[in-house]
Amino acid sequence: METNTPRKMGRNQALTRFLLFSAIGIFMFFIPITIEKSSIPLDHLVNFIQKIPYYTKVYGLVLVFIGVILPFVNGSWKKTTMKKVFSIINLLAIPFVIMAVFEIGPASLMAPGMIPFIYGKIVVPVTTIVPIGSIFLALIVSYGLMEFVGVFMRPIMIPIWKTPGRSAIDAVASFVGSYSIALLITNRVYTEGKYTAKEAAIIATGFSTVSATFMIIVAKTLGLMDMWTTYFFITVFVTFLVSAITARIYPLRNKPDEFYLGKMGEVEQDVKGNKFTVALDTALDVSANAPGLLENTKRNLVDGFKLAIGLAPSLLAIGTLGLILAHYTPIFKVVGLIFYPILALFRIPDAMQVATALSTSIAEMFLPAAFVAESGFATRFLVAVVCISEILFFSASIPCMMATEIPLKMRDYIIIWVERVILSIIITMPIIMIFFR
Repeated sequence: METNTPRKMGRNQALTRFLLFSAIGIFMFFIPITIEKSSIPLDHLVNFIQKIPYYTKVYGLVLVFIGVILPFVNGSWKKTTMKKVFSIINLLAIPFVIMAVFEIGPASLMAPGMIPFIYGKIVVPVTTIVPIGSIFLALIVSYGLMEFVGVFMRPIMIPIWKTPGRSAIDAVASFVGSYSIALLITNRVYTEGKYTAKEAAIIATGFSTVSATFMIIVAKTLGLMDMWTTYFFITVFVTFLVSAITARIYPLRNKPDEFYLGKMGEVEQDVKGNKFTVALDTALDVSANAPGLLENTKRNLVDGFKLAIGLAPSLLAIGTLGLILAHYTPIFKVVGLIFYPILALFRIPDAMQVATALSTSIAEMFLPAAFVAESGFATRFLVAVVCISEILFFSASIPCMMATEIPLKMRDYIIIWVERVILSIIITMPIIMIFFR
């Protein structure tokens, strides 16, 4: 295989960028430090920002209003049926945010575990950490670290996940970037004839989970930040192992192994020669051709705010509706019956409550945390892992997938979600029982 060489700058300068920026990115996301409490630097920075007077009320209020109104102003709400549905549902975020900020409204909605929880513990922290996290994600994504890691992942992608080596980039993009970025990558590579329909479906439903920045919110909500690194890597392990299993069962195994529109596709070749040399040269090529730090920071900050604006009303509207359905209707209890026998088998305390909590993840991946925030460690850790590894939820990831060319039907999303929740429970519980008891 012919390796790439940096074109826009010298090798030493490209190497410096790769090592320095990657090290800073890794430090911000993965190295706990103690400032009043032990947590990663990004979490400390977000906590500091949220202590600014009136920040929580003003920032969340403005973001929700912009997020609700913008699709109707720019016409994007009409693009797809799913977009229309969610844009209309998001209108509910306006009365909800007014209730949260001005502390008015029905007692049933203003209870501590309802709108105040969704707004204060999810909406504001998430929409704060997304743009701030995007700045530092640029250091991991843009300067060669993804490509460096990807080369070493190639030999194991096909036998384990039945996907090409290049899909390692998708997997890393999800965990250090976001599912929206990863899905864009997946869809583009699929339509360019570099993934088959089956491979694209496996990648979309197996790797496109929420990013590390969202995982921080889950860990904070469930009191797991003191063991963030452990939680992160166990979640990665469980998510990818579940993906390896679902790739081999219905419905993913039945997807056609053919390229987009039946065209001839590009079959990936094995990496030849010294893998470290190939990985380093690939990383340096990316580093040399990446935008400057200021330009990249500005671009990612803008993208982060755009994503936050889109997320704010969805998190508040879907999140609140999910809590209302969970507290005042039996729908999630009925769905939870699917998971109850497995949880009971592992002797999880309040197994039915946990089953109900996990069933809400199909509406919004953060919702399960609202139900078990005061539970014991085993329950909190299980839910923290499963609500990430289940991947599919209607407030964001499913609509994003439906907007792509990847051949997945609504039936597929529901079946894969059930499979992923069950498998995640079965894999995570022995880990908890072995290492944390």
